[in-house]
Amino acid sequence: MGVARFLAGLLAAALLHFVGTRLFPAFPRATDLFLLVAVLEARRGHPVGGMLAGLAAGLAADGVTGGPYGLFGFADTAVAFGVATAARQLVVQRTTSLAGLFAAAAAAQQAIVAALALVFRPGAELAAPEWLLARVVSTALLGLAWTRSAELLLARVAARRAGREKKLGAPK
Repeated sequence: MGVARFLAGLLAAALLHFVGTRLFPAFPRATDLFLLVAVLEARRGHPVGGMLAGLAAGLAADGVTGGPYGLFGFADTAVAFGVATAARQLVVQRTTSLAGLFAAAAAAQQAIVAALALVFRPGAELAAPEWLLARVVSTALLGLAWTRSAELLLARVAARRAGREKKLGAPK
C-alpha cells in the first residue's frame, strides 16, 4: 500500500507541476512538489525507503524540468535519507517542528544542488536568493497543509467508522 500511495503522490506532483507551470511559468522556481512527496514518504522513518523515494522523486523532477539529469535525483536522495534518519530519532508533530522539517529539507536540497552545480558545471548560474526563499517557504507551507489535511481526513474517517460500529452494535 505504501508504494502505491507514493506512486500516486508522484503522479499527482507531476500533474500539478505541469498545471502550475502552464498557469505561472516561474512555478518550478518557487515550488518543488517532487521534494514534498519525497519528504512526506521519508517522514515514515525508513532510511532505505526514504532514499528510494528521494531517488525516484528527484529523477522525476530531473526528467520533468529538463535540467541536468541526476542533479535533483542526488539531492533528493540525500535529503530524504536525512529526513528518514531524523524521523527515526525524533517525534515531529508540532506545527513549528513540521514547518522546520520541511523548510530544512528544502534548504538542504538547494544547498546540495548549488554545490553539485558549482562542482560539475563550472560557470553554472545559481538560483536567485528570492527564489530560494520562495522555495523554502512554499515547501514548508505545502507540507504543513498536506499533513494537516491528511490528519483531518483520517480523523473524520475514524469518527465515521466509530459511528457506524456504534449503530450496528459491533463488538470491539
